[in-house]
Amino acid sequence: VKIKSKEKLSVHFSNKLIFLLVHRSIFQDMVSMDVLVTKVMNFAQRLVDADRASLFLLDARSGELYARIFDVGGEEQPQPTQQQQQQQQQQQQQQQQQQQQHGRHGLDAGSGAGSEDSLTSAHRMHTEEIRFPMGTGIAGQVARTGEVLNIPDAYSDPRFNRSVDQLTGYHTRSILCMPIFIHGQLIGVVQMVNKRSGTFNKEDEEAFETFAVYCGLALHHAKLYDKIRRSEQKYRVALDVLSYHNTCLDDEVQDMLEKGVPDHMPLVDQFHFNVFEIDDLEKARHAVYMFKDLFGLSRFDEDSLIRFALTVRKNYRRVPYHNWTHGFSVANTMYAIIKHCGDVFREEEALALYIGSLCHDLDHRGKNNQFMLETESPLASVYSTSTMEHHHFNQTVAILQQQGHNIFQKLTNSEYKHVLGLLKHCILATDLAAFFPNRERLTRLVSNNAFSWENPEHRLYLKAIAMTASDLSASAKPWELQVMTVKVIFEEFYQQGDEERAAGRVPIPMMDRTQPEAQAASQVGFLTGICLPCYSLLSALIPSTKPLLDECRANLERWKELDTSRQRPAILDVPATATVPLVLPKLSPGPALESILSQSSDLELSEGSSLLPRVDSTSDSSEELPRGGESL
Repeated sequence: VKIKSKEKLSVHFSNKLIFLLVHRSIFQDMVSMDVLVTKVMNFAQRLVDADRASLFLLDARSGELYARIFDVGGEEQPQPTQQQQQQQQQQQQQQQQQQQQHGRHGLDAGSGAGSEDSLTSAHRMHTEEIRFPMGTGIAGQVARTGEVLNIPDAYSDPRFNRSVDQLTGYHTRSILCMPIFIHGQLIGVVQMVNKRSGTFNKEDEEAFETFAVYCGLALHHAKLYDKIRRSEQKYRVALDVLSYHNTCLDDEVQDMLEKGVPDHMPLVDQFHFNVFEIDDLEKARHAVYMFKDLFGLSRFDEDSLIRFALTVRKNYRRVPYHNWTHGFSVANTMYAIIKHCGDVFREEEALALYIGSLCHDLDHRGKNNQFMLETESPLASVYSTSTMEHHHFNQTVAILQQQGHNIFQKLTNSEYKHVLGLLKHCILATDLAAFFPNRERLTRLVSNNAFSWENPEHRLYLKAIAMTASDLSASAKPWELQVMTVKVIFEEFYQQGDEERAAGRVPIPMMDRTQPEAQAASQVGFLTGICLPCYSLLSALIPSTKPLLDECRANLERWKELDTSRQRPAILDVPATATVPLVLPKLSPGPALESILSQSSDLELSEGSSLLPRVDSTSDSSEELPRGGESL
């Protein structure tokens, strides 16, 4: 009794070890479905001491079983005799005829019950897939009934076909066949052949039944892995095609190189520069000029710079507002800020600010973040916060990674990492949801005279405000450009409102084209609650940006007059024909925002006050971002 107890304990321990190994294979050896399942089948053989193992999966569409892993294990078998070889050839010819009749690889269900079972007992004769209807043979019977079959004497079972044994010389004695389920659904059948010591018993059935659960789990994970791997390959193909079509033409690059970029472009460094006077291709040339003027070419390649600018232009969509014109306009304002502020920003900061401004709305779809969330956009499932801004940053990195586009290639590894971290910070800062907490923190620092130019965190707040100021710079343009801008941005808002109404939702007034009288009031609230506080704060830290504040104030007075008189500029009645920069970027509707827009929050600073730093040529330019800022 003690000996039997020890034997049972040993078997129990061995089974536990096998289950542990299977579990590890499922989660660690995920190379491919065939590799994983082969390992699992080998464990199954060890579990019940079987000579051979086969796995048949269910094709739910055709209702057939097919051999995914066939005839695992077994010892070297004797070579067939000449007579057996002739019989084998005849059998193969018959199979080929049957395959032609049925139009598929596999065994003919009418050739005799249990034909697939005999093949499980032999060496794999060919690499063609074996298929047979569910209900045919021993494995098919198990698949149909969902019950275990333990056959101690295969030759006495009428469902077993002994023809392949005769062909190969292999002798099938016993068969243990069991269904595999996942979430109550049959996914396949696993079959063990010839227990090495006797026949399969009740303990084998119980152990094998437990093992079938692990086998099902392994198959489920393997299928998921294969699906993910195929999806990844499809993604790579799609990305390659997209990259080809979204990359600038070599002829465009060569043409700009031959024509050259002027050493001086008048008025481009003025805040009132009219970006609508130049076409899209010329905007790319101006973008290259502004970069060269700020940073030179000693550490940058002109060919890569031109290619980068042209590809950025191509990756802006043709939507009413969030297009290449807006991207260029924001970059132009940032260029003017950097150009006139002296040494406020270090080179790596200026790089991130300028490139971030140029790329901050790449691939924008003309819809705000709230719309993406409400419509369950795939982008919203990828990025739960600042949805479009994360996408813009990733699009920027994707362009930098394309061949011939990495304008930062001459930077050191640490510089490159730092610039990318700052670039992400700058682009994410264009989400107005981030503007309000940034403004609150920076306002508190300025009001308490606690702002420090040597504090990296304070400098991050400043860069964020500078990005918002550039993004909203259409509100600080001359009145004619301001009105043109409002015309186009409302058209984009109305397009979103139209889609919301079509989906059964009621758009807010500023996105409802049936309420055009709300335009002036929306502008008053927007300039009062967002733009003026932004420019007041920025001009307190960088006095050279005060023209933006002055122009914004002048525009606000004009909008107040129109709102009071309930008049609309005539140009707003003209159908949109131009693409101009945004006045209301990424504005998410809702009660909270309407409350903000209805309040005035000008920063209380004395006129002409300045917190500009004293320039120190020895200041350290290797500031470190917080870890979150460095994450890509």
